[in-house]
Amino acid sequence: MNRSQQIQQLKTTNHWDIIIIGGGATGLGAAVDAAGRGYKTLLLEQYDFGKGTSSRSTKLIHGGVRYLQQGNFRLVRDALRERGLLLKNAPHIAHPLKLVLPAYRWWEKLYYGLGLKVYNFLSNKLSLGPSEILSIKKTQEYIKGLDGKKLSGGVAYFDGQFDDARMCVSLALTATDVSATVLNYCRVTDLIHDQGKVKGVVIQDKLSGEVHEARGTIVINATGVFVDEVLKMDDDGLTKLVTPSQGVHITIDKKFFPGDQALFIPRTDDGRVLFAVPFHDRVIIGTTDTSVETAVIEPLPLEEEVEFVINHFKRYVQTGLQRSDVKSVFAGLRPLVKIPGQKKTALLPRDHTIWVSKGGMINISGGKWTTYRKMAQEVILKAHYEGGLAYTRCQTETMKIHGWMKKVDYNDPLHYYGSDAAAIRFLQHQGYSQLIHPELPFTVAEVYWSVLNEMAMTVEDVLARRTRALFLDAKAAVEAAPLVADIMMKELNKDEAWKQQQIAAFNEVAKGYMLK
Repeated sequence: MNRSQQIQQLKTTNHWDIIIIGGGATGLGAAVDAAGRGYKTLLLEQYDFGKGTSSRSTKLIHGGVRYLQQGNFRLVRDALRERGLLLKNAPHIAHPLKLVLPAYRWWEKLYYGLGLKVYNFLSNKLSLGPSEILSIKKTQEYIKGLDGKKLSGGVAYFDGQFDDARMCVSLALTATDVSATVLNYCRVTDLIHDQGKVKGVVIQDKLSGEVHEARGTIVINATGVFVDEVLKMDDDGLTKLVTPSQGVHITIDKKFFPGDQALFIPRTDDGRVLFAVPFHDRVIIGTTDTSVETAVIEPLPLEEEVEFVINHFKRYVQTGLQRSDVKSVFAGLRPLVKIPGQKKTALLPRDHTIWVSKGGMINISGGKWTTYRKMAQEVILKAHYEGGLAYTRCQTETMKIHGWMKKVDYNDPLHYYGSDAAAIRFLQHQGYSQLIHPELPFTVAEVYWSVLNEMAMTVEDVLARRTRALFLDAKAAVEAAPLVADIMMKELNKDEAWKQQQIAAFNEVAKGYMLK
């Protein structure tokens, strides 16, 4: 996946069937679906793939147990089916994970146990395994340090776990594998109208400063929390349709939450759920639900959100976690489609919405990572109808995501790369096995690989999304930045001024991931 080659394809293509704005889960999924059907497809992302919400999830692929409590069986059933398909199509990125839900009242085991039996039943043939009612002893064996006062046992069940940013990169690679053109750091500055209809986009390459035009049959707005900004280019009379909701996670050392299982806390003070999830030999805990007025690309966690997460975790797990032990904190914004009269974001639906704006642009917002493939299928089907494109069947139910392997060794630190891991291992054997930092599991071979093959253009691309260094240990990532910048400077033929600018820019972003 070479950016210069992709830019050349942009310049030499006169007409596209489908132009997609937005390089997160929804947009990338749509690009894979569209190109897989044979449509000439262009995807444009103004930052990096997965820069926004799509790299800031709880790292779970799930049907949504709390949606079951709300009686939304259709959403749960669809999500569980998609969970099963994702684990089949991307086993190198996603795998089953056992979650433990502790019970502190005698009836909770029965209540949660019955609910999770229904949850498993709805997954049908794509079930990951049966749920299990646990004794007090077994619950505490699974969750070390769990508060035993009034504990009556628990329930264990399976969901999926994945690396969201690596999934974004793999989807971009998959899209190019099926002949889509995908570009990061290309901002759509305007829409091209012809007789009132959207027929293309004006693009600014943020790295070179060049301006391009791309014309196409259908334009899809898949920009998540920024969907309203693109909508205004088509209809400036529209009111705000998307309400951003902020979710915060913290990352801690595994010594505060040892074991391979995840903890599921079914009810917090604000009515949400909380998870503690093992991830890259660390543990991620979250999340919150805070309504925010304005969508920004780097949302900052509020002090009260951090305290909320830490305090709720400590109510259940007593392993001495303190605020100073937090390795990284990150915030993401959910794009929730607004319902008139509904103010509490925790109650807004997580399902997705597709609509056509005044000039014929197709817009999609809402949803969640688990259902990205189904959302893509539906929005491309809508594009077929609205654009009069020749109908071809969706291929993504069985399409293997780039890097797919039949057998995956999850103990291999490179398993997220799938079949590409062999080439990275070769680089390591050629003398590039040095760790980028003693506290991080990533090697310089991965830096070279991400620049040469995964369209990493900035230090942040490498340390936040090609590797997950910034999300695992912000301080260590800052200390690794000069080494990464030096490698990138040489591989991208940049100068010392570029290197220093990249280090400074990354340090500025990283400040938001460190507790003061």
